Amino acid sequence: MKIALVSPYDFAHTGGVTNHISALDHEYTQIGHDVRIIAPASKPITDFGDRFIPIGRPWPIPSSESIIRVPISLHLAPAIKEVVAREKFELVHLHEPFMPMLCSAVLRFSDAVNVGTFHAAEGKPGYNWGRPISTWMIRQRLHKLHGKIVVSQAALAYHSRYIPGPFEIIPNGVDLEHFTDDVAPFEEYLDGKKTILFLSRLEFRKGLNYLLNAFLLVKREMPDVRLIVVGAGTRLRRRYERWVRKTGLEKDVIFVGFAPEEDKPRYYKTADIFSVPATGRESQGLILLEAMAMGTPVVATSIAGYASVVTHGEDGLLVPPRNYQELSQALLTLLEDEKLRQQMGEKGKAKAKDYDWKVVSRKLLDFYQRTIDRVRGSGSQ
Repeated sequence: MKIALVSPYDFAHTGGVTNHISALDHEYTQIGHDVRIIAPASKPITDFGDRFIPIGRPWPIPSSESIIRVPISLHLAPAIKEVVAREKFELVHLHEPFMPMLCSAVLRFSDAVNVGTFHAAEGKPGYNWGRPISTWMIRQRLHKLHGKIVVSQAALAYHSRYIPGPFEIIPNGVDLEHFTDDVAPFEEYLDGKKTILFLSRLEFRKGLNYLLNAFLLVKREMPDVRLIVVGAGTRLRRRYERWVRKTGLEKDVIFVGFAPEEDKPRYYKTADIFSVPATGRESQGLILLEAMAMGTPVVATSIAGYASVVTHGEDGLLVPPRNYQELSQALLTLLEDEKLRQQMGEKGKAKAKDYDWKVVSRKLLDFYQRTIDRVRGSGSQ
């Protein structure tokens, strides 16, 4: 099958959507499908050879307590038309299909069967941007989107307010070949101290400020514990580092910064507990699944996206968002009970197998074929 995977976001910056597309490209090409990735890129992308087709220059735009990097040019049509005519795709899979400008424009000019995955739980993909023009655009192009996918119930609750169904829930996957506990932890942290890991972008909605306040309370009860903070971000990092120095925690809070993908399994392996107490707008919680795949027990918040992958008391602990007191108690519960950590780690590892990319990609391919058969059977494009 000739498949296009279309990202609205800068492919030079890692994120949930770009990782999702990269994983699908890997799975599909392994079994013989002909795949092209279409995305904006702020620098050359060499990992995919001529399978990567750059269109558009991305710009950073503040959105939902985060930054999205998307092209804003109104002149992408010639490049899109040329690619569509040349490649003759059978199936075009758009991620956030109505996100300006690239995905919505590809949908406009595609003459293939088109399916879309809606990833966000809140805030993105900008249904309120440029209204009423954005509302008019969606109505004009909705008929060209032949199949609709959401990654979770949380994403379904959000997008179904704006886009009529039906939707099929097919989650993000996790690379179990990469996130395996058959890796070595970082030796410098094997000193007998318990280790809590935060691994995510340093953005307000990821909740590191609440984890730092919870860690301060944990230290009062259990002095022999550290917090490792892994993730890109400079502005908030400086703010957090000032707070850490002010509270005297600089010896026990380690800011690593950006970590390459090959190091992430080692950080999960090093940790006794993984915690990202996000405040909301998380559609699924892929990073929780990565930790669970490694057998690392999880303490997170009871937001809808996280609760879709973590069962409280079984394979992790969930606490109310923005409540660092309850977060500290959950962390202490696990830190003080090695047997419970092991039990939750094993249950999390078993659950992660349901999200293996090999399983998820097969579900998507089945959805593609059913959609193609339905469209061809109806005689409409």
